[in-house]
Amino acid sequence: MLKWLKRRREDRCKAKELYGLIVTGARQPAFYAECGVQDTPEGRFEMVALHLFLVLERLRSSDGAEDRLSRYLLEAFVTDMDDCMREMGVGDLSVGKKVKRSAAVAFARFAAYRESFSDPVALAGVLSMAMPGCDAARLARYAMASQKVLEGNDVADIRAGAVSFAGAI
Repeated sequence: MLKWLKRRREDRCKAKELYGLIVTGARQPAFYAECGVQDTPEGRFEMVALHLFLVLERLRSSDGAEDRLSRYLLEAFVTDMDDCMREMGVGDLSVGKKVKRSAAVAFARFAAYRESFSDPVALAGVLSMAMPGCDAARLARYAMASQKVLEGNDVADIRAGAVSFAGAI
């Protein structure tokens, strides 16, 4: 029983660290300065969701062996949304509803990305709807290149915190 609790705590800590790396990847200044992603809470949310999707898809492709890590990553994402809304001054009574709506938007994005990821034009269309005014074609190329980079990473390395995305945007 104690080993199970210890492993669970360790997995959650790893997921939080991994989520921090995802956020770092999503906050590259070039997205906002060069690609036209709005540096607003909505724009940052969309970039985090895109990067989280890329990592979740990589973990998903590992034959379900990393379902627990994926779940903990999603928990870290929802906790981060909750924390951010509270920092922005959203009232305690409405935080839960707003987090629920934001999570639903993120999951809808994940489904749209999954459907369109094999076609750069379709992916650019999804990205332009999610982030109006951005250079969606450039972001689509970046996302597809990042997917290739992540596919080259072993899941054990990702689990250990070796997450890397495409270098150039």
